[in-house]
Amino acid sequence: MIELDGVTKLYGTVIGVNDITLTLEPGAHGLLGPNGSGKTTFLNLVTGQLRPTRGDVTVFGDSPWDNADLYRRIGVCPGFEGLYADISGFDWVRYLMQLNGFSPREARRRAEDALEVVGMTRSMHRSMGSYSRGMRQRTKLAQSIAHEPELIILDEPFNGLDPVGRHDITQVLKDWIKCGGSVIIASHILHEVESLATSFLLICGGRLLASGTPVEVHSLLTDLPNEFQIRGEGMRTLATRLVEEKLVDSLRFEGDGELTVTTHKPLLMAGRLPEWSRDGTIRITEMTSGDDSLQDLFTTLMRIHRGELR
Repeated sequence: MIELDGVTKLYGTVIGVNDITLTLEPGAHGLLGPNGSGKTTFLNLVTGQLRPTRGDVTVFGDSPWDNADLYRRIGVCPGFEGLYADISGFDWVRYLMQLNGFSPREARRRAEDALEVVGMTRSMHRSMGSYSRGMRQRTKLAQSIAHEPELIILDEPFNGLDPVGRHDITQVLKDWIKCGGSVIIASHILHEVESLATSFLLICGGRLLASGTPVEVHSLLTDLPNEFQIRGEGMRTLATRLVEEKLVDSLRFEGDGELTVTTHKPLLMAGRLPEWSRDGTIRITEMTSGDDSLQDLFTTLMRIHRGELR
């Protein structure tokens, strides 16, 4: 669906994205990174709003730059507020459909249908200047799907939405994906896209830190130390045994009942814990890992990128 080959985008001496090479198949992809990480530059390259300084970008086999035929296959929900305050949401979406080549009658039908999907039917004839930020987000999403593209690209689509709005838009996107549509969702908040995307691109400082499914990205960390929090009784006895058998790199006590362990040998350590618990001197009530969520995975990758982990 999308290919980038050695793509770099420079703004004068500032690097937008730096030497990115990747292939994205059809599906649901999350583009994740902090503000200023290069997400919007990446999206603008894919949608043909920017040309790469070096390298090549292709979408559905063609260059996206100045390619009107390709634009009809893509829907874009931009992160910026570019709406006209004095016209209605319905007129705005309808007009964009006519720009896409639909007849006035078909453009009207598509605008009504798309605004209904995003929950804007009751307000679609009000001027957009009276909309809340969440309503503007819904309207932008409506125009991105009204022409039924093969791929929709969303830049921070949940900004300004209350919990109900986030749930509704998430359901719209889940239905879109279930029907075979492809999605790229850019966000700096990981939990917003974890329930939608099956593939993740983690970007920071214009560089691609990792890409793939959560399992594939986690596999990159197998040679790095794992951190565990262990709670229970006999933690000092446990610490002694871990050190004696050289199963840990470091230990830290959080009071008498909690131990934080860093280890390169998580499987060996986990195998020994049940044995040590049998004699009654050690009783483990809870054990958690800092690598259980995508948030912690992203934090670890950021530390690698900054040279804090090797």
